[in-house]
Amino acid sequence: MTEDSTGTVTKLSPRSVPDTVARLADLLSGRGLKLFAVIDQSAEASAAGLTLRETVLVIFGNPAAGTLVMRAAPLSALDLPLKILVWADGAQTKVTYVAPAALGARYGLTADLTAKLAGIAALTDALIAP
Repeated sequence: MTEDSTGTVTKLSPRSVPDTVARLADLLSGRGLKLFAVIDQSAEASAAGLTLRETVLVIFGNPAAGTLVMRAAPLSALDLPLKILVWADGAQTKVTYVAPAALGARYGLTADLTAKLAGIAALTDALIAP
């Protein structure tokens, strides 16, 4: 796992991009989280006559938790629901998301509200587990 200076966290998946996305959808369902959208950005690029490495954005969340965050900090809706980017970097599949601490700092969230976003770490740990 790496966290860069912008607050994004990247983890390595042992699966292909499609298999990682499918596993993520299963994990979300199993945890009672809402899957809002899966955007295959590489397919959209192809439809526009362009090429892009395999890149899929998964948008998900828990409306009960996210609503509390957005009520306290309306501009946090720019980053909520949560997002996970699953993308190919050569032969390696990577999973990237914005760290909850970075979102908390960006929107001046209390520790309690930031904690409502923290489940993404455990979710992505389960996602990349063998």
